[in-house]
Amino acid sequence: MSLLSLENVHSYYGHIHALKGISLRIEKGEIVTLIGSNGAGKSTTLRTISGLIHPKRGKVSLDGKDISTMAPHLIVRAGIGHVPEGRGIFPRLTVKENLEIGAYTIDDDAEAERRMEYSFELFPRLKERLEQKGGTLSGGEQQMLAIARGLMLDPTLLMLDEPSMGLSPVMVDLVFDTIQKVNENGATILLVEQNALVALSVAHRGYVLQTGEIIISDTASNLRNDPTVQKAYLGVE
Repeated sequence: MSLLSLENVHSYYGHIHALKGISLRIEKGEIVTLIGSNGAGKSTTLRTISGLIHPKRGKVSLDGKDISTMAPHLIVRAGIGHVPEGRGIFPRLTVKENLEIGAYTIDDDAEAERRMEYSFELFPRLKERLEQKGGTLSGGEQQMLAIARGLMLDPTLLMLDEPSMGLSPVMVDLVFDTIQKVNENGATILLVEQNALVALSVAHRGYVLQTGEIIISDTASNLRNDPTVQKAYLGVE
């Protein structure tokens, strides 16, 4: 049984048919990436999984349980963490307060503290900025905070939407090194990333979306060598 599966999922924004029969699966321990151009449906797929949009047709399952109509806060409690595009931190709250909000499902203070320390192991700079307001952090530090807040849930599945957006090359390398480390520590990751080359360098498998439909699915290695993917998304002529 797959950790997460989407079966013939159709999602809409009003009358706009955004996802047109998406089917995909994610196995425990994988990094799976969704690649495609702007408007392809990548972020909509994540929003559908996290319950911000409910599919009109099809089914989303987590560990075999249908979560298609579940409220977003219950999906979080079920173990799905979502780090949205644009980071979504609380700029007027401190780093510590942002992390504490990420731990709102935890009743055990010692466990919350353990998870915060794990975040500091991954991102030591956050510990240095603990009492600093989120809005005063650099773009890279805000992305660190957004990922760390998502990890406070200790998620069964962590979904990352455009984690490299607006970051310097050095910071992109740091963020993706951390994503690999988090995966090696046992987290399953669904990654949406405009930089397809970087995404395919860390992922195990990938899906290519085009106007709300999956047009290719394969291992990351095979996608990197696919002429269609190379021409459309990797800048290879």
